Amino acid sequence: MNVRRLLRAHLESALAGLAPADQTDKLAEMLVPSQDPKFGDYQINCAMPLGKTLQRPPREVAEEIKSKLSPGELGTVEPIAGPGFINLKLSDAWLAAQLQSAVSDERLNIAPTTTPKSYVVDYSGPNVAKPMHVGHIRSTVIGDAIYRTLKFLGHKVIGDNHLGDWGTQFGMIIYGYKHFLDKAAYEKAPLDELARLYRLVNQLVDYHDSVRELPKLQQKAIGARAAVEQARTAATPGDKKAAQTLKKAESDAATVAQAVVDLEAKLAKIDADPALSKLVQAHPTIGAAALEETAKLHSGDAENLALWEKFKPICREAIEVVYRRLGVTFDETLGESFYHDLLADAANDLEKRGLAKTSDGALCVFLPGQEVPMIVRKKDGAFLYATTDLATIKYRMERWHPDAMLYVVDHRQSLHFEHLFAAAKLWGYETCDFRHLSFGTVLGKDGKPYKTRSGDTVGLMGLLDDAVEQAHKIVSDNDDGKPNGAELDPETRKQVAETVGIGAIKYADLSQNRTSDYEFSYDKMLAMSGNTATYMQYAYARVRSIFRRGGFNAATLRKSGAKIALGTPAERALGVALLRFEEALELSLVDFRPNLLTTYLFDLANAYSTFFEQCPVLKAPSEEIRDSRLLLCDLTARTIRTGLSLLGIDVVEQM
Repeated sequence: MNVRRLLRAHLESALAGLAPADQTDKLAEMLVPSQDPKFGDYQINCAMPLGKTLQRPPREVAEEIKSKLSPGELGTVEPIAGPGFINLKLSDAWLAAQLQSAVSDERLNIAPTTTPKSYVVDYSGPNVAKPMHVGHIRSTVIGDAIYRTLKFLGHKVIGDNHLGDWGTQFGMIIYGYKHFLDKAAYEKAPLDELARLYRLVNQLVDYHDSVRELPKLQQKAIGARAAVEQARTAATPGDKKAAQTLKKAESDAATVAQAVVDLEAKLAKIDADPALSKLVQAHPTIGAAALEETAKLHSGDAENLALWEKFKPICREAIEVVYRRLGVTFDETLGESFYHDLLADAANDLEKRGLAKTSDGALCVFLPGQEVPMIVRKKDGAFLYATTDLATIKYRMERWHPDAMLYVVDHRQSLHFEHLFAAAKLWGYETCDFRHLSFGTVLGKDGKPYKTRSGDTVGLMGLLDDAVEQAHKIVSDNDDGKPNGAELDPETRKQVAETVGIGAIKYADLSQNRTSDYEFSYDKMLAMSGNTATYMQYAYARVRSIFRRGGFNAATLRKSGAKIALGTPAERALGVALLRFEEALELSLVDFRPNLLTTYLFDLANAYSTFFEQCPVLKAPSEEIRDSRLLLCDLTARTIRTGLSLLGIDVVEQM
């Protein structure tokens, strides 16, 4: 039941003939839940902008809208407030009837969409050559939540994990395997040894790249210092523009100087390590050699293909372990290697259609309004990520014919996707709605990307282990502190801790605006109060405890004929909150922001907390009121459970 949609239909009718036709949709969007319930349940804020358009007083426009507004059985239109706010109050009888209907509906009266679309959601997409780390959590859980919500609302959804199982990273591993393999370590823990080889080769390649980069950076620092002196000489007292120029020059110089210091320190650290220093001297062309191993793999070299086939399942199983623990699944898992044989055809087709042209030996797509072309085949004949992504789009369009493709990838890839989508539309896929759902970075307390104390990227499995360990302590302390003694046995505590810990990490991420950075904090995400999964799970468990203590069966109660009555403000407020579930789901998909669903769940849990404090359930004044309140409790638990499940988070019966 989407109450806002029903009310909006009445508002659109009232606006017909009054507002310009091309403004009706925008004005109707200004029907929102009221900030203060004492004025009503919903508020219409369009009289002010419409009054400006019509050059009439807003209150006068509001009165005319009110006179034409007939919500019928839904409720009443309240007196105009302030400069022209129109308030709507839902009928208690209608509200109770909708809640009563939800009691016996498995979907809580949320009907599948009548206009289903087909979506491909591209999310997670780690490189399988190295363990998943904290940087993969956002794409994985945001994409999974969007996938689940779209599917729940009746859309056809294909979740596609576009793995990095091809390319330079495997060239590095192959080079490392041939030159630096520790056979005993590989036999004992093959994934750990492959990850070590990748890190080592990458470190050696980076060293030689840094050696070549340092003189350029030092020269840049000299130029930056000269720019400071020039700006300082040109500055005169009272000249604000000159002062700003000097300030910027000083800032730029400081940034470059720090980059020089950091690069020199990185090189010095390796030079001071006898083993690493020996390796960098012994492998001066390792970067080119690793690229050569990659080229051999791509060209079908038997030895490198055999090694790749040997490494791939080891790497794949490692990430599957993480996905199983997170409860994340995909409909398709097609890595970059799957599309390798399609790249030449894609590039040739673009060239044949005149969409790609040769420039300095490379095949490029020149995009309208873009200064830099998108290269689809390099001068040496090699293909790029852009080529793979275009071939992927072609494959998906021919196989699934989606209405939209959603790419849940971090914000640093924004320019790539801008070019990719423009090229895809030129290629003939203009009817597909391509979206880059970008997201921010997980930060540490220092405001920088979250790292270990040694500066390494935090492994995702270790992150989950730590969260579960801390959740176990919280669950145990909470259980031990119960008035009648602990209720959970050790095994149950362990299971609850796993659910709470994993849920905490997911919810902490999903409760953030996806485009924002956020600070990672176990203390915040595992808090028993505030907008956390732990608080939501506790609210659910508290409802379930009422049924256990009272000896009631929720399923039996739903079929008992008991009626919902909203006799107090707290009961009514909870009822209104429950009916806004579908609104929250649809709103979360307008720009694909799961945090709007978490906000709804938090508001619902708060409404339930007020109800719980003010409305005795098991000690209600009558059997009818008790059963009504039990039904409200049950609806709350089911809504929280459903909402959390759409975020990929489980509930627990006891905490």
